[in-house]
Amino acid sequence: MIRPRGLRQVWGRLHVTARDLPFAVLLCVLAFVPSLRGSGTDIGAVAERPYDVLAVVAIGLQGLSLALRRQWPAVCLTLVAAGFVLDQFHGYHTVASTALPLALLSAGAHLERYRRTTVAVGSLAYALFVAELVRRGTGEPPAEFVSFYVAMCLLWGGGAWLRSTRIAEAERRHQVAEQTRAAERARIARELHDVVTHHVTAMVVQAEAARYLTAAPERLDEALTAVTDTGRRAVADLRHLLDLLNPDHGEGSRTPPVGRLLTLVEQTRRAGQPVEFTETGTPAASTGSADLVAYRVVQEALTNALKYAHGRATSVLVRHGERDITVEVGTDGPGTGPVTSPGGSGRGLAGLRERVDVLGGEFEAGPRPGGGFAVRARIPTGSRP
Repeated sequence: MIRPRGLRQVWGRLHVTARDLPFAVLLCVLAFVPSLRGSGTDIGAVAERPYDVLAVVAIGLQGLSLALRRQWPAVCLTLVAAGFVLDQFHGYHTVASTALPLALLSAGAHLERYRRTTVAVGSLAYALFVAELVRRGTGEPPAEFVSFYVAMCLLWGGGAWLRSTRIAEAERRHQVAEQTRAAERARIARELHDVVTHHVTAMVVQAEAARYLTAAPERLDEALTAVTDTGRRAVADLRHLLDLLNPDHGEGSRTPPVGRLLTLVEQTRRAGQPVEFTETGTPAASTGSADLVAYRVVQEALTNALKYAHGRATSVLVRHGERDITVEVGTDGPGTGPVTSPGGSGRGLAGLRERVDVLGGEFEAGPRPGGGFAVRARIPTGSRP
């Protein structure tokens, strides 16, 4: 048994002409219902006459042509108008004559090219149509012809309004997509900054330290092993970022695995930075992007500590609350750096501030009163107690 949702999916996959065909056929069928004969549009007051072969042609031109109203709106309008003229001149007045307003509305909404030409040709054709009716002496007052023309113009205008609305909506969606892509590129650029800056800084510090260990082979080997491990982690993180460019990557791939903070601290310790790490509370089951942002805050703060306060005591405190994650990273030192970054450009900390702000959190970075530098962030997890 096919469910309604399945039927909608099948219907949506059909060609637009196939979707418009049922209504076109229905209109033709209604034109042959005895009780509906003569109840269509009557412009020109031509005496009614019974159906004949030409009536069938007029019904077919007006009704069946509606199947083309979205695929080929100009062709549809031309065929429907021809059937309408035939219908009015011979006095059939079929229900199928109601196809003309629909064809005009569809042409105004879906016609892409030669719109002004279509309006001019249609107006001229209507003038010739009215002139022929007047020549035949039907006795229709001029006001009827004018009001009918105004009604047709309003239908065309309605279609044009629908078209402009559709174009505006498409443009809005395009702008949203462009903004989303730009935000994603900026996010990946920040990720690259964090990964490259941290790992390369650690490798440089470790390599510099190794230069002074040539007299102690066992310690030199340990230092070079640390450089190698840092390089491997950098490659792994870069591969992770490149995986994000794959459209099939999952949302969960953005969050660092459990234990990465401790690994990050250990890596910084190997680079010669004394780090005291404290983690309290139980991580929430679902934190969205909060875990990743917390990780990047710690990573950027430790990178700055390696750069501008190498060898000074550094503390990392991470508290997992019911609704947020709090991160505090402090480094001992003279505290002479600028508020945005301890001696650096501030680009990394500025990027972190943007990330935290996006999640509705709070971010602070600046000199500590007693000397040194501190980074604090409160990052909402989106969970509820």
